[in-house]
Amino acid sequence: MQLYFYIAIVAIVSQLFFLGQMCRNYRYVLKKYKRDRIWYRPRTVIIVPCKGFDESFEKNITSFFKQDYENFLLWFVVADKADPAYSKLCRLKNRLATSTKAQDVQIFIAGKSRLCGQKLHNMLHCYNKITDDIEVMAFADSDACIRKDWLSHIVYPLHKDKCGAASGYRWFVPAKNNPASLALSSVNAKVAQLLGNTPFNQAWGGSMAIGVDVFRKIGLDKIWVRTISDDLSLSCAVKKAGMKVAYVPACLVASYKSVNWSELFEFGRRQFLITRISAPRVWYFALISNLYSILGLWAGLALAIYAYTRQSEHLAIFIAVPLVFFAGQLIRAILRQRMISKLLKEDRPKMKPARLADILGFWLWSLLMLVLVIVSAFGRTICWRGIKYKLVSSTETIILEHQ
Repeated sequence: MQLYFYIAIVAIVSQLFFLGQMCRNYRYVLKKYKRDRIWYRPRTVIIVPCKGFDESFEKNITSFFKQDYENFLLWFVVADKADPAYSKLCRLKNRLATSTKAQDVQIFIAGKSRLCGQKLHNMLHCYNKITDDIEVMAFADSDACIRKDWLSHIVYPLHKDKCGAASGYRWFVPAKNNPASLALSSVNAKVAQLLGNTPFNQAWGGSMAIGVDVFRKIGLDKIWVRTISDDLSLSCAVKKAGMKVAYVPACLVASYKSVNWSELFEFGRRQFLITRISAPRVWYFALISNLYSILGLWAGLALAIYAYTRQSEHLAIFIAVPLVFFAGQLIRAILRQRMISKLLKEDRPKMKPARLADILGFWLWSLLMLVLVIVSAFGRTICWRGIKYKLVSSTETIILEHQ
C-alpha cells in the first residue's frame, strides 16, 4: 500500500495536468473561432474527392459553392463517371455555378487507383492539374458541411513561416438519435477535444490546407502515391520538416451521420488501424491514454474500497484518485459539449441527445474507445468506400478488391 500511495499522488497530479490542458484548449477554441480572417487571400483551389452519396450530400456540396472568398477555384473529383456522385455533382454545378464566387468549377475523372488509397489517387490527380498561380491547396471531404468563411480561416495560418499545414476537424451530428450514432458522436468528441495550440496536433483530411510550395518541399506528391492516409502522412512529413500543424477551430465541420453498431465498429477499427500503420506513436498514445483513464477510475475505485477495509492511514489519498478521475472526465465532457454548442450553433437543438449521452455516459465512451483501439491491433486489411486494402506499411498499400 505504501508504494500505491506514491502512485496515487502521481496519478492525481497527472490527471489535474491533463484537465488543465483541456481547459487551455477550450479557451483557445473560444478565442479563435470568431475572429475575422480577411486580409490574407492567396489563390487557392478547394479539392473535394467524392465517392458515392454521403448523408446530407447536397447540403454539404452546396456549402463549398457558398464560400465568401474571391480568389479560389472549386474542383470535385471522382474515380469514374459510373459513380452516382458524378451525375449529382454535374446537376449541382449547373444549378450553383452562376451564383458562386469560385472562379472555376470543375468535376474531374481520376480513374481507379492501383497503388494508393482511391481518395489519395483522386487528390493527386487534381494536384497534377494545378497551375503556377495557385498558392494553396485546401482539401475537404464530401461528408463535411462547412461554414461560408471556412476557406478564409483554413488558409490564414499558412502566412506564418513555421506553419506547414492548417487543419480543422469533424464533429459527428447524429442524423438519427439511435444508440450507435450517439456513441459515435461521443467517441469522436473526445478526440476533437485534444486539438488546440499544441505541437501534438494531427491534420484531418476532411478539412485541411497546405501551401503548394510546402507540399512539394516535403515530398507529399511522392509519399501519397503509395500510402492510404492523406492526413497522417501529411502531419508526419510536415513535422519532420520542422514545421507545425495549426489547428483552426473555425474549420471544425459538421458531419451528419447515422450508423448501426456494426458500422460503428467497422469505422472505428478502420480509423485506428490506419493510425497504427501510418502513425504508430499516435496509436500507442490512444491505447495508453484510454487505458490510463479507465484504470484510474475503476482500478482506483477498487483500491479505495480495499484501503477502506484495511483502514489505511492514507485512505483520503486512495479515495481521491477515483474522485479526481471521475470529476476530471465529467468536466472534460461538459467543456467539449459547451464548446461545440458555440461552434455549431445551427445544429445545437438536434445535438441535445448527443450532448446528454456524452455528459452522462462519459465513463462508457472511454471503454468503447479502448475496445476499438484493441480491435485495431489485429490484422492489416480494411474496406473503405467499397474498396478492400491491405496496409503493408506506412509507405505501401495493396489494393485487394474493388467492390
